[in-house]
Amino acid sequence: MDLASNNILFVMEGKREESVVESMQKVLFDDKTVITCVFGTVVYALYNEIKKDRDLDVFTLLKSRIKELQKFDRNTFSEIYLFFDYDAHASNASNTKLEALFSTFDNETENGKLYVSYPMLEALKHYTTLQDFKTKIAKCNDQYKKQVNRECDPKYIDFNRYDKEIWRELSEAHLCKMNYIVTDDYRFPTKYFSQSSIFEKQKEKYKVPNEVGVLSAFPVFLYDEFGTEKLSRKLK
Repeated sequence: MDLASNNILFVMEGKREESVVESMQKVLFDDKTVITCVFGTVVYALYNEIKKDRDLDVFTLLKSRIKELQKFDRNTFSEIYLFFDYDAHASNASNTKLEALFSTFDNETENGKLYVSYPMLEALKHYTTLQDFKTKIAKCNDQYKKQVNRECDPKYIDFNRYDKEIWRELSEAHLCKMNYIVTDDYRFPTKYFSQSSIFEKQKEKYKVPNEVGVLSAFPVFLYDEFGTEKLSRKLK
């Protein structure tokens, strides 16, 4: 077996995501080697780098920004995933830029696949009950983290404590929410939705400026990666 077939690269916006990925890896990726690294700034900065040179190899760009990737080349990894925040309040935020990035990063076996959390990483734990989560929205601002810690169930606050049961609960909630955002039907999805289609539906459904339906990238990624049956087996 090609060793690269077991290697997955996760490129994250910041260090806050590391504890989420470590927990996710422990619970769900026991048969894969996951390498994590931090890009260190918002997703819109990635767009600016790519725009400077459209012929630039994307992995070469990532290596130039991320010290941990110096010892690797693209062939080291069978899949590359990028996890960033929507960050609509960032000074360089732009829906047009994000649309272009979804187009560039749309395949995990090529340039990589981009996943976005709305409004940011803390969306994962912004949860109390399945019924309430359907209509949970958030303003994109720098007070969101504090808001989440006030409102979420205490058992979800510390990402390091996430076990299989918590991942099962949060995956169900966020996947129902994804289906609701795209189809207006609040139930577990029966089909795959692209990141760009989720983004377009976010803009259609939530028309107040800088307001989004709360949705984490990580359960959506798990659904795309494993599908319904395999994800259910892993979370039993």
